[in-house]
Amino acid sequence: MHQHTLAGEIIHKGVGLHSGVNTRVRILPGEPGSDRYFVRVDLPNSPIIPAKIATVNQTVLSTQLGTDEIYVRTVEHLLASLSAMGVDSARIEIDGPEVPLLDGSAQIWTDSIAAVGLVSQSVGDESAPIVIKEPISVHQGDTFVCAFPAPETRFSYGIDFDVPAIGNQWYSFSLSSNLENTENSFVTEIAPARTFGLLHQIEYLQKSGLIKGGSLDNALVCGADGWLNPPLRFANEPVRHKILDLVGDISLLGKFPVAHFLAYKASHNLHIQLAKKILEFC
Repeated sequence: MHQHTLAGEIIHKGVGLHSGVNTRVRILPGEPGSDRYFVRVDLPNSPIIPAKIATVNQTVLSTQLGTDEIYVRTVEHLLASLSAMGVDSARIEIDGPEVPLLDGSAQIWTDSIAAVGLVSQSVGDESAPIVIKEPISVHQGDTFVCAFPAPETRFSYGIDFDVPAIGNQWYSFSLSSNLENTENSFVTEIAPARTFGLLHQIEYLQKSGLIKGGSLDNALVCGADGWLNPPLRFANEPVRHKILDLVGDISLLGKFPVAHFLAYKASHNLHIQLAKKILEFC
């Protein structure tokens, strides 16, 4: 079986969305079969945190891996980029508790991956793909995320906000055609979509110890009268960003199941709940 890793190293640094802490990330080629994993190089003995569902320990407005003492937060944009672009193994060294938000999207990560390129690795026997044979779902109130049997891996998402500039949005993206159709790929259609927030929620979130590193330079902010920092990269940029988050969370399964993922007004918490259910039933 052949997998892929990076052909060179990638280095970026910046502020974390929630912690407000500046960190440096160095992504190196991984050993064959090592999967994707983080290394906290700022801590004694440089502890390793696998990018797996089993290591998720918090899902409040981002996905965090590790333990209460040794963790890395807001991993979803970087992991979405690596997994969607076919990087099966990577050593991700980080000198702090949170992956930099950069411009709020995954575009800088995908540009860097494309720039260094990939190399093939031989990893022995091929493991069986994860195939969804029966619908699997989780819900909370009117929010839900599901995985349906399908001939290809597809992500569809719906959001509904009471601010006119966002409103109700739906978008669907096929990961299976990612490499074949460069005009409709993760790099062009999903990665550029930036994180977003509502103006009336910012003060509450900051008082709750969140979004300490958020700014108009790395997040879209929407108020009752519209966007505070236009222009948008897509008319439906918010829902595309939700797909970015979902791709990153589902990537923690190690490989993308053959399924149609359908979500509505969901969250990192529901994404991870679904992934755990998939591991349980598949």
